[in-house]
Amino acid sequence: AQIAMAKVFRNGDFRSGYYRDQTFMFAIGELTLQEYFAQLYAHTEVEADPASAGRLMNGHFATRMIDEQGEFKTLTKSKNSSSDISPTAGQMPRLVGLAYASKLFRENPLLSGYDTLSIKGNEIAFGTIGNASTSEGVFFEAINAAGVLQVPMLMSVWDDEYGISVPAKYQTTKGNISKILQGFQRTSSEKGFEIITAKGWDYEALCKAYEKAEEVCRKEHVPVLFHVTELTQPQGHSTSGSHERYKSKERLAWELDHDCIKKMRSWILEQEIANAGELDAIEKEAKSVAKAAKDAAWKAFNKDIQKAQQALSPILAKLATSHDEIRLIKEELDAAINPLRLDAMKAAKRAVRILRGLESEERNELVAWVRKNEDDNWERYSSHLYSQSQQSALNVEAIPAVYSESSSLLDGREILHACFDHALERDPRIFALGEDVGKIGDVNQAFAGLQNKYGELRVTDAGIREATIIGQGIGAALRGLRPITEIQYLDYLLYAVQILSDDVACLQYRTKGGQKAPLIIRTRGHRLEGVWHSGSPMGMILHSLRGIYVLVPRDMTQAAGFYNTMLKSDDPALIIECLNGYRLKEKLPDNIGEFCVPLGIPETLKAGSDVTVVTYGSMCRVVMDAVTELEKVGISCEVIDVQTLLPFDRHHSILDSVKKTNRIVFADEDVPGGATAFMMQKVIEEQGAYEYLDSKPLCITAKEHRPAYGSDGDYFSKPNPEEIFDKIYEMMGEVEPERFPPLY
Repeated sequence: AQIAMAKVFRNGDFRSGYYRDQTFMFAIGELTLQEYFAQLYAHTEVEADPASAGRLMNGHFATRMIDEQGEFKTLTKSKNSSSDISPTAGQMPRLVGLAYASKLFRENPLLSGYDTLSIKGNEIAFGTIGNASTSEGVFFEAINAAGVLQVPMLMSVWDDEYGISVPAKYQTTKGNISKILQGFQRTSSEKGFEIITAKGWDYEALCKAYEKAEEVCRKEHVPVLFHVTELTQPQGHSTSGSHERYKSKERLAWELDHDCIKKMRSWILEQEIANAGELDAIEKEAKSVAKAAKDAAWKAFNKDIQKAQQALSPILAKLATSHDEIRLIKEELDAAINPLRLDAMKAAKRAVRILRGLESEERNELVAWVRKNEDDNWERYSSHLYSQSQQSALNVEAIPAVYSESSSLLDGREILHACFDHALERDPRIFALGEDVGKIGDVNQAFAGLQNKYGELRVTDAGIREATIIGQGIGAALRGLRPITEIQYLDYLLYAVQILSDDVACLQYRTKGGQKAPLIIRTRGHRLEGVWHSGSPMGMILHSLRGIYVLVPRDMTQAAGFYNTMLKSDDPALIIECLNGYRLKEKLPDNIGEFCVPLGIPETLKAGSDVTVVTYGSMCRVVMDAVTELEKVGISCEVIDVQTLLPFDRHHSILDSVKKTNRIVFADEDVPGGATAFMMQKVIEEQGAYEYLDSKPLCITAKEHRPAYGSDGDYFSKPNPEEIFDKIYEMMGEVEPERFPPLY
């Protein structure tokens, strides 16, 4: 089936599959046998494992779609595979987006000049999934989205009737995914899917069926569900055990008889394409070629590892002459069978411990080896979490907002409206997508009227399906477009956190800079009223989305500056607007479409001398209200808006404030131990502010429960000015009890 599919996969097409498609990758020429084994051994050189540089488990495939400068290659001249992830059905949202990009390239005439990215939207997005994984909710969400959108998505389901050990009768209604999706079949009067089935062992029928599927999908932009049945699993799911544990003798016998390789051989003989002797020779040669590739990959892997050990060995040898313990360490390392990098590092660090307190040239040489290899291994295993190109968000130059006497005073939503209007006018690759974004211009009107101005393809309504809204953004961004995908409320980000965490956040990392998806996720959150309309789950976001910048503007002007910054960059970002700020008045910058707010640079909202208060978002106004009251009793607070949580205070300006005040308070609307704990770790531990504190650090947070409904619910669930006043007053009372006697 994978070979048949490969025959209709053209230059410019994209794959978004599960991690069992090695036959397909071999067939399209984007994977060699040696690369396959290099990934198995976790070889960390990009040249050895182009998909992941040893960062992904075996069987996870990807092509390198950007060059060393971070620029997109000519994707129309290559066969492209987005990077695989292990979570079942995790490839589905991205698949919708890859297909959706073809729709945009075909139907938006302003994109016709981007011929390195698409040729008139003729590209198909090929998806693959196992039958059991179709039980995941995101599979059905993606199928529905593709049917609504009418995009060129060719979805193959590999069906061996099992999900590891669990048979189809426990996985799928009627035990058959194409049967239960018959309602999606298009008719002469209604759009939908083309549904095709074929048996996995019938190569000739598969080739004909895939030719039909390709024609419908590529020419008409009709999504296709291609259900491949009667497949076999020749071994167990993994090396942990054989499939004989859970399959009957009858099933095992059937699988032996219907093995695809066996059936292929029979078909070749029947068609007289080759004779038995020729096929025997091919099989023998195939085994020899595979073994040679395995051996070559193993040799290259070990040669790469041995470089570090070869540099360490003479250092240990010199030290061993005067230290018996180090002699034993060296002998143990030399005797190790197939040593890894960790073995050399462990040996070196054990030797360093033995030499503690001693000074010698040999010890210095050993320490230098450790430091160099720590740096080298950081590059091997930890680089590229974010973009390292010149287009990195951290390289975007700050451009201050410019105001004049004629600058208008507008609602916050109107500030954003002007920003988005300029962005859409400036770059045809930019489009906005989300629930209620199109016709009414989003629930807070920041896109009001822009669909009429730029068309439905640029400002687009979507169904209530957060995971595939994000997926549309991922796939489009992978193909060089610039999506702004909206999650209507921050509380609903949970629907998409899995795909953001598993796919977007780690994309540059898991491909070591081979792919990028610079989408912007726009949402709104923090205090308002209502359990699911006033959430601020920042700790969850910070800990699950490393690899995505998290921007928390206090007002819509700052938000606009962040949108301008991120649209110049090739990093993904989550921008969280303040729910209660859309109707607050702000001045419209004269350069609304150009000014850029830098990332990781806090802003001091008020200078002070007694206490540093660190906060962000909607809490800035709450803190400022409290600080005004504290001033009346003689307490001077320095208020700092961090502006971005990822990255956080890149130049340690908060430390400079603590050096002056010697006290610090972290305040936000997250639960205790959430983002305030993150900020405390950054400032107290990482920046070293603990050395300058005269009082213990203080965190002011929301309660542990969800915020209650109503104004009273908000007041007693979230930090309020009176609570902030009381806690900072109490802090100062411990220092000067006579000046600040107890309030209660």
